[in-house]
Amino acid sequence: MSSIIKSPWVIHYDGSSCNGCDIEVLAALTPRFDVERFGIINTGNPKHADIFLITGSINEQNISIVKNIYEQMPNPKIVIAVGVCAATGGIFRECYNVQGGVGEVIPVDVYVPGCAVRPEAIIDGVVKGLGILQKKQEEWSKQA
Repeated sequence: MSSIIKSPWVIHYDGSSCNGCDIEVLAALTPRFDVERFGIINTGNPKHADIFLITGSINEQNISIVKNIYEQMPNPKIVIAVGVCAATGGIFRECYNVQGGVGEVIPVDVYVPGCAVRPEAIIDGVVKGLGILQKKQEEWSKQA
């Protein structure tokens, strides 16, 4: 049985950050870096997304939002934590309301290190994530 392959859709969420990584995520969409050449489409609806790309740390106010977005995404899905804040809490980790990185709340498949992360590194992380997503899709289709 053949499977239908579609372009992966990405939903981007900014936790509590300085917005440096967010600017670099937007730069990855520009013609200079052109992440869309891999067929990646940016969406605002988690019900259409395959990839959850998060920048910034997790705090008390956004824990429920991050979990809600993650739970609304259809399976299989992957999570990419972009930047040191998304990985560990970064420079904000000592703040009273910061819980730490994204991995404290939901499972993370790919960590993209840096502060601020370069667009090339973000694209590389997304491409690595696509490989993981393909494996998850194969496992998912075997279970169905």
